[in-house]
Amino acid sequence: MLNVEATIQAQFANSPSLGTIIEGFNQAIDPSALIDDWYENVWNPQTATGWGLDVWGRIVGVSRVLQISTTDYFGFSQGMPGAETFGSGAFYNGGAVTSNYILSDDAFRRLIFAKAAANIWDGTISALNAILMSLFGNEGVLVFEFVPSPVDISIIASGILPRPCGVKMNYIFTPPVIKDTDFGGDLL
Repeated sequence: MLNVEATIQAQFANSPSLGTIIEGFNQAIDPSALIDDWYENVWNPQTATGWGLDVWGRIVGVSRVLQISTTDYFGFSQGMPGAETFGSGAFYNGGAVTSNYILSDDAFRRLIFAKAAANIWDGTISALNAILMSLFGNEGVLVFEFVPSPVDISIIASGILPRPCGVKMNYIFTPPVIKDTDFGGDLL
């Protein structure tokens, strides 16, 4: 209670022992600190941590644990992103194809915002551009002119990012090019 003194009857207002008991009880049951902690650690997705982010992940439909391909096998890119082509990929030998990677709070927060944006996307190119700009900043739009981190690659390859209806989008990761070298050409 914010003003506990107003609730004490006039005949007991000057009793120091009763005032101490009531003030101690008021401090014990005051929920304001718990409400502030709940808002910061659970309710607000921009500041949530641990369990609070796990709740937000369940709400938008993503998991903190990402499955990352351990080895690229021979296959077709439609069935398995990152599959190797004829002559360069090994045949599947029955071993584990993926390993589990647990995202940190910051990386999981980015994944949650990516999925939430995909959930409410209206299908327009301008909205897709806004989603990509909010996720990756001014670092590029659909042509990523930076080397994505493993977390960025996992978010992109997981299929969470939206794509316009009737538009085929492929994500191809190539090494960065060093432009205008002293040798008169670009180096990979």
